[in-house]
Amino acid sequence: MSRFVDRVTIHATAGNGGHGCSSVHREKFKPLGGPDGGNGGNGGDVTLVVDSQVHTLLDFHFHPHAKAGNGRPGAGANRDGAKGEPLVLPVPDGTMVLDPDGRLLADLVGEGTTFAAASGGRGGLGNASLASKARKAPGFALLGEEGEIRELVLELKSVADVGLVGFPSAGKSSLVSVLSAAKPKIADYPFTTLRPNLGVVNSGSETFTIADVPGLIPGASEGRGLGLDFLRHIERCAVLAHVVDCATLEPGRDPITDIDVLEAELAAYQPVLKSDTGLGDLASRPRVVILNKIDVPDAAELAELIKPELAQRGWPIFMISAVTHKGLKELTYALADQVRQYRIDHPKPVARRPVIRPIATDDSGFSVIADPDEPGGFIVRGTRPERWIKQTQFGNDEAVGYLADRLSRLGVEAELVKQGAEAGCLVTIGEVSFEWEPQVAVAEDFPMSGRGSDIRLDRPDRVGASDRKIARRLRRGLEVELEDPDES
Repeated sequence: MSRFVDRVTIHATAGNGGHGCSSVHREKFKPLGGPDGGNGGNGGDVTLVVDSQVHTLLDFHFHPHAKAGNGRPGAGANRDGAKGEPLVLPVPDGTMVLDPDGRLLADLVGEGTTFAAASGGRGGLGNASLASKARKAPGFALLGEEGEIRELVLELKSVADVGLVGFPSAGKSSLVSVLSAAKPKIADYPFTTLRPNLGVVNSGSETFTIADVPGLIPGASEGRGLGLDFLRHIERCAVLAHVVDCATLEPGRDPITDIDVLEAELAAYQPVLKSDTGLGDLASRPRVVILNKIDVPDAAELAELIKPELAQRGWPIFMISAVTHKGLKELTYALADQVRQYRIDHPKPVARRPVIRPIATDDSGFSVIADPDEPGGFIVRGTRPERWIKQTQFGNDEAVGYLADRLSRLGVEAELVKQGAEAGCLVTIGEVSFEWEPQVAVAEDFPMSGRGSDIRLDRPDRVGASDRKIARRLRRGLEVELEDPDES
């Protein structure tokens, strides 16, 4: 027997991007073949998509970890790595996506609606894509980014126009079975229904869906019985129908009391969707009262007795029998009218057009703040600087020099100087901390040394004496230019 699961936690892991390749074309009689390292492939995304053939979150209950494919690394001869295989996860219509703190991220309603659960990492550029006037044959490539890892909570809220509420064994499942083609389990003991049952009802030219919510009891809004597990399934309903058992033999129960108790539970429950759907809380939804089981003589007499009192509340009242089908036609047409009116008052929102917002001219794309844990230190934050740090091979001097050039062109160095940063202070970008040394030149200002090295780093084990002399001259020359009072 299949289980009904309507709340799960999943761990979505997107694919990592492939590393770029550092390669130089080698062929007989072609000594200057040039760089030919290909780019790494992007990692695969993890995407949720609404599928009408899926009705429960059961698969995620047993398999909560979802991982997309990794991108392949680049290769020589300008061969780019293959993209990682994306992972598409089908979910039922009405699935809500929340973060671990309960904040709503997406409400997936409608066949084909998608949500990007985790984005794949970018593939790193190969040295063929990094070649420039200053670096004609780069001896490095960029690393691929790691894929996004997210923990998400999925909640299923049934998409129905009419929700049937009532005590256990009030006849809700029987009513759904006679109004639609649904075949829920029906028995003569409480809590027979352990999952919401949906049915499609045709009434003239109007078609609407009806949901049988498992029996509610006092304290349901606080989690007693099956309350909190299934109250969420009536959040989207436009009309709530009280199904009242007029033939109950339980002591201390009567139709008026049953309705008052459930009204108190509906008023106490605070739906998550009220701010997004415009429906308001459950206490403000239109009501219909269905007095069931009037095929029993005593029940018919009781229904006639309490009908005037209920009519004073302004709710439509229908006396029906799910067994003999008495009063069902009138009930069906009345529900169809209420659903039609709701659809007129709440038209479906028009699909939003994508809005392109250009970046402000004064937006540098990063920020520099003082490090609260390191006196005299600074923290650089921004999407691009943090991404560049992850892409850098720190064991390769040329790659480090390329990173320094990128940060300088972005304006990070200028901002550090503006905020009073001094040589040797600790600067943190992403997960990397280093002692900052001001750059005095960019790669375009001097001849580059061998592949994989950078004379600006002044590494005795990596560069020759002549290269160090060039670097020192460059520093002295630039310092003189900076001290020139005519320069602004």
